[in-house]
Amino acid sequence: MEKETTIQYKNDNITVFWKPHMCIHSKLCWQQLGEVFKPKERPWVKIDGATTEQITTQINKCPSGALSYRLNSEINNTSSTKTDTTVEIITNGPMLIHGNIVIKKEGEGELKKDKTTAFCRCGQSANKPYCDGTHNKVNFKD
Repeated sequence: MEKETTIQYKNDNITVFWKPHMCIHSKLCWQQLGEVFKPKERPWVKIDGATTEQITTQINKCPSGALSYRLNSEINNTSSTKTDTTVEIITNGPMLIHGNIVIKKEGEGELKKDKTTAFCRCGQSANKPYCDGTHNKVNFKD
């Protein structure tokens, strides 16, 4: 399992957070907003490549929750936004939970998650209960 790190990319308006250990490499970020997300370059997030609105819209589509953001004007507001919770089953892929959830794992306590969390459905993830993209390697069909 990859080390659990968080990398920040910041400009005057927004701070983007990337958690590589959570990324399932869906490619949505760089295929849909290539001006900002450039996986072959370092740093791979070009925070000034698009408007704040374009960046937040794209990050909200991240199926694993590996990408998140904070508007710098809201730095003092660290509480999670209340949202409805929606479950989405991706064909041949993970189960996505959109919204605020609490994950309880025996012996590990509670973990609060918001936005989107991807859970493994193929049973082969090395990061259970979370999806790590292994469904693509094992040709999971459902």
